[in-house]
This record gives sequence, C-alpha cells and structure tokens, in this order.
Amino acid sequence: MKKIFQIIFVSLIISLIIFSGCQDSEVIDESKPTVAIVLKTLNNPFFIDIQLGAEETAKKYDVNLLVQAAEREIDVEKQMQIIENLIQRKVDVICLAAAGSKEIIPAIVKANEAGIYVIAIDTRVDEEFLKQSGGEITAFIGSDNFEGGRIAGEFIAEQLNGSGNIAILEGVPGHETGDARLSGFHSAIKKYNDINVLASQTANFERDQGFNVFQNILQANPDLEAVFACNDMMALGAIEAISAAGKTGEIIVLGFDAIQDSRKAILQGTMAGSIAQYPKEMGRAAIEYAVKAMNGEPVPKEIPTKIELITKEKLESN
Repeated sequence: MKKIFQIIFVSLIISLIIFSGCQDSEVIDESKPTVAIVLKTLNNPFFIDIQLGAEETAKKYDVNLLVQAAEREIDVEKQMQIIENLIQRKVDVICLAAAGSKEIIPAIVKANEAGIYVIAIDTRVDEEFLKQSGGEITAFIGSDNFEGGRIAGEFIAEQLNGSGNIAILEGVPGHETGDARLSGFHSAIKKYNDINVLASQTANFERDQGFNVFQNILQANPDLEAVFACNDMMALGAIEAISAAGKTGEIIVLGFDAIQDSRKAILQGTMAGSIAQYPKEMGRAAIEYAVKAMNGEPVPKEIPTKIELITKEKLESN
C-alpha cells in the first residue's frame, strides 16, 4: 500500500511540473511586445539551440517570447495553423524557420496584412513566389547553405583523393535548405570525373529515415566509400546503418549542422566531419532584429551567420 501511495505522489509531482511548465510558456505580459519563434520541430537539437539563443536575448530586451513548432520538419500545414493562431493573438513579430519555402507564403501574407513583421531564420522562402503573392520578409537570418554544401563536396573529394563511390541523403524535396546544400555539394564534386554518385535519396531530415534509407542503399551498393547527409540527424541514422552492416570505419560519413551527438561521433571516429552552423546566434539575432524592426530602426535584408567544417582535428584543438 505504501508503495502505491509513493507512486501516486510521484505522479502528482510530475504532473504539476509539466502543468507549470506549460503555463509558464504561455504567460504573456500585455505591457510588453511579443515575439514568436516558429520552428520546424523541437525534436532536433539544432532548433532547440535556436530557441535557447532566442530565450537568452528575449530576457535581455525584456520582450515576451513564444516558441512553437510542429512535431515533424515536413509538417507545413501545422506551421500554417500555428501562424494563424499567432495572428489571432496579435503578436508583434514572427520569426519563422519555414517547413516549406513556397507552401508557407500564404500564411506570411496574412501576417503582413495583420501588420506583423516576419523574419525568416535558417530557411529562405521562395522570393519570386513571395513577390507575386504580395508578401514581404523583413529580413533573412541564416548561413549560406550552398557554400556549406560546396565545402562538404570538397572535403569528401579530398578524403577520397578525387576518386570513389558515394551516396547522398537528401533533405525534404523542394525544401530550400536541403536543395541549396545539395546544389553546393554537386557544384564541388562535378570537377572530379572519378567520383561516382551511386545513390541520392531523401530521408526527410529524420534520423530513423536516415537509418532505413541508408540501410537499403548499402545493401544495393556494397562498394560505397562515402556518404554526405544534408543534415546530422540523417548522418547519425546512416552511422547506425553502417554499424548494423558491420562496416564501421569503412565508410566516410559527413553531416551538416555539427550538433552535439555528431561532435561525439566525430571524436569517436564514426563520423568524418560536419558542416557547423551556429543556431544560437540565429536565435539571438532573430530577437535583436525583431526589436529593431518594432522600434522602426533599419534592418538589413540579409543577416549572415557563420559556417565552417568541423573535423576531429578541429575539435581536439579547441
């Protein structure tokens, strides 16, 4: 009986903690401006870091902050619903990491019509379609994904001495972030006639799909020597598939984002490297420029953030 009461007590405590956490995230001081961050998902450490950077800076500028996201990176409809709700709540600025570069534009136009500033972070929206729709983005904050892909291509070519069989794990089809990385990668490797892309398939930026897709690729192409994944979640899934096939250490794995789990894999030698972005800086910049926009201060259309290749040597030297 005592054990049953202990279990009930612990359950009540956990419920109270969860409830209080949910309540705190929705508390709004009406006397302060409100900035909303709409992310693709909070199941990826990259987007959690954006949130952390935004939270630190929101406290500094004394603004309300709402952070919301869909469960999956590809759920554009959920993002649109979130934006609709934020428009109803009359937030002042929406900082958006778009799940669909074209699909999200009607929601952006509605936000514009409601007098809400929209700042794009991490992922660009389709500028031509935005213009045709009469929409406007106050600024874009993010890294050069094409350049990151190009660096990735050069690194793999160097590791293979200009010759070898490779595979690519693509992001969400039609998604600007993955498409730019893919284009940059191809721009680098096309100079090497002896590098052969045996497979290039989407795994939708997800770890479990990275595992399943790359497992199938490996079975069909046992002579693979390297894989470039357009984000680290897929790269980590590929590492698991390589391990399951008993080929750890035999295939070069390069990811994109340099999240903490990938840095550990790089130090362990199961991953050759990753293209680092700085999501906390994106979160900080999103709040800083949101405040500037609300205050009527000039905001540049392009606000670049740092990008670099992370390898074992780089990590060990820091």
